[in-house]
Amino acid sequence: MEVQNQFVTALLTDFYQVSMAYAYWKHGRHNEPCVFDMFFRKNPFGGSFTVFAGLSTVLDYVSNFCFTDSDIEFLKTRMNAEEGFFQYLRELNCDSVTIYGVKEGSVVFPKVPILRIEGPLGICQLLETTLLNLTNFASLITTNAARMRLAAGPDKLLLEFGLRRAQGPDGAMTASKCAVLGGFNGSSNCQAGKVFDIPISGTHAHSFVCSFRGIDDLKSKELD
Repeated sequence: MEVQNQFVTALLTDFYQVSMAYAYWKHGRHNEPCVFDMFFRKNPFGGSFTVFAGLSTVLDYVSNFCFTDSDIEFLKTRMNAEEGFFQYLRELNCDSVTIYGVKEGSVVFPKVPILRIEGPLGICQLLETTLLNLTNFASLITTNAARMRLAAGPDKLLLEFGLRRAQGPDGAMTASKCAVLGGFNGSSNCQAGKVFDIPISGTHAHSFVCSFRGIDDLKSKELD
């Protein structure tokens, strides 16, 4: 089961998405049926393919989508909208939204839809930014890992060690998961190993080597 990130909420969107949803509601268009196709324009790293990732996180987000009371109170401090709109947001969920997508880990190509979102215009508009956020970085890391696996061949051991240089803890967790999805054997990230049930492994740090002055510091000089 996908773990819900505390930041992945209905408010993880651009403010203009909420403003547009208000305009739809104001003019009675928020429930009109619509279709959003999500695609990308070019492959990363100058490559010839992309590996799609992030679908499981998208489905988890959509399944749990809602504006909490505190979300509504926050929005009331930032926009001048009618009370009826905030009530609309308070009752909003994704029960009427249908999502079609390619299988996670599939090879995909530019200008070909990888997700299709069908449903009422208001809610689909509010999903746009978040769905892009949940799939762009994940697909980037997975694609890079797949390219490295192709370059290294099927028999080489590849481990992801990016935790200390990642874009914060969220970036680190996503990168560790997606590196394995892209073909790596494991990660050094213990938290990712626990949460995503992926293999963990590692070597040692320079501080470990420096803590021994010579062979005489070793209690045992044999390898088990």
